[in-house]
Amino acid sequence: MATSSARALTTNPTPAISPSLIASISSILKTLKPHQNPNPQNPITPSSPLNQFSQTLTPNLVIQVIKSNPQIPHQVLSFFNWASNPNPNPKNYSHSTRCYAAMIDLLISHNLFTIAIDLLEKTGNLSDFMMGKLIKAYGDHGDIRGAIRWLDRAKNVEFGRCLYCYNALLGVLVRANRVNMAKGLFDQIVREGVVEPDVWTYTTMIRGFCKMGMIGDAMKVFDEMTCQPNLVTYNTIIAGLCRKGSMETARAVFDRMVERGESCLPDTVTFTTLIDGFCKRNELEAAERWMEEMAKHNCEPNVVTYNALINGLCLGGKVEEAKRMMTKMRLNGLKDNVATHTSLLKGFCVVGRSSDAAKHLDEMISLGLEPDVKAYGVVVNEYCKVVQPDEAMVLLEKMRMRGLNPHVSSYNALLRVLCYKGELDKAVFVLKSMPHWGCFPNFLSYSTVICSLCGVRGRMQDVESLVVCMHRGDHKLDTSTYCMMVRGYCKNGEVEMAVGTFDDMMEKGFTIDLDSFSVFAKELCAEGRTSDVKKAFEEIRRRCVISNLEDYKRIMDEHLCNL
Repeated sequence: MATSSARALTTNPTPAISPSLIASISSILKTLKPHQNPNPQNPITPSSPLNQFSQTLTPNLVIQVIKSNPQIPHQVLSFFNWASNPNPNPKNYSHSTRCYAAMIDLLISHNLFTIAIDLLEKTGNLSDFMMGKLIKAYGDHGDIRGAIRWLDRAKNVEFGRCLYCYNALLGVLVRANRVNMAKGLFDQIVREGVVEPDVWTYTTMIRGFCKMGMIGDAMKVFDEMTCQPNLVTYNTIIAGLCRKGSMETARAVFDRMVERGESCLPDTVTFTTLIDGFCKRNELEAAERWMEEMAKHNCEPNVVTYNALINGLCLGGKVEEAKRMMTKMRLNGLKDNVATHTSLLKGFCVVGRSSDAAKHLDEMISLGLEPDVKAYGVVVNEYCKVVQPDEAMVLLEKMRMRGLNPHVSSYNALLRVLCYKGELDKAVFVLKSMPHWGCFPNFLSYSTVICSLCGVRGRMQDVESLVVCMHRGDHKLDTSTYCMMVRGYCKNGEVEMAVGTFDDMMEKGFTIDLDSFSVFAKELCAEGRTSDVKKAFEEIRRRCVISNLEDYKRIMDEHLCNL
């Protein structure tokens, strides 16, 4: 965010320069040897081939040369240094602030922070605006401490009057989800009163609170603004309210916006946000009314607007209405996209028309659209939901053939249904093949198959193999997996392995559940190992804080008595 003057610096259009002139200069720059630390006081050479362009130098030309050569920052810096002191200099050319801004942007985009800072320091351009760019750059690279250090320096250089830097650091903190730190900085700005917060200060703080779901705090900042909110501010707070489902308050904020008249008119983003909010609350009639309201304000819906309404209709099971809305969108000159059709796929699945969903997926391809991972995932998950794993596997294979790597959630859905159907060999094959198919299993992938295998006699060797793979993937067993393994070994009659697994889980700080302990105690008693049952109970009592310890003792006593 920036003050209005700094913002104007970055948004003024640059008049066009002859493309051939830019191409000629760029061609020469590409022949130069990169200089790691060009000296601004010793530009290129007195007889540089660039001297022929001295007559044509203007800030706009320099800016366009910089922007036309993003891959050769060192050579561009040499040009920049030459332009600041050409020999001769018939027009007394000097760089504008926008020239420095473009050069600094290029340098920091290549992580050349030291060179950028050196350039600003040697040329005396360490202004609030330029230091704000450095703050943002440090923040973009995850160096929040570095960003804070530059704010401290800016406060010293500008005697505290560095609103652009304050706003830049607020933006860094909000993007990093450090909202409490952002609030502390915001409170400091207000408390010290050296600079007056502007609309971007407030908007950034509102965005931070909305991002974290702290909508009450966001509304408090909004209500206490000492300057007029702009369109971005209104859209930010309305979006936060809609995400929270606070549609009545969002409507009230919209009304406040409209009351301001021509000074702040709602735009397509405003209406789209409200339409999407009502759709997510399944208030489809209200959403359609907002589409009509949009027309009254002479505001044209875009693809995102239509997609929000189509998605809402589909999630509400109104697929035919959604298709009619897509037709209306086309008649209004807008082209449907993958997101539009993905919503229709969801709609077919919502109403149980999985075959229509699969057919529509093929139609997307015939229309020249490229279904993405999300679109395929909708149909794969539906096949799994209706217990058709073979069809899901075929679709996943089609995805891979089209160069798409399915999301792990699609594989997990397939693994669940394979296990549900008892097709454990297929499940093991899929799980072990996933890395070769470009998708690494997560904890849920392993847990689903391992726990299912534990319930079938004679499959513990497969379990052990998968546990090894699981550890290689840096996934750890949890309580439920350990418990199922203890029960699996007991079912197999492998008492020693059950004891070892029990001991391992206790060492890791997990507690065996009552049902699993009952199976474990019963198997130990069946083998005549009563002392091991008592030992296991003592381990539970010693290592775990369990409120229902008496239940464990009761189970132990029952099995001992039965013996």
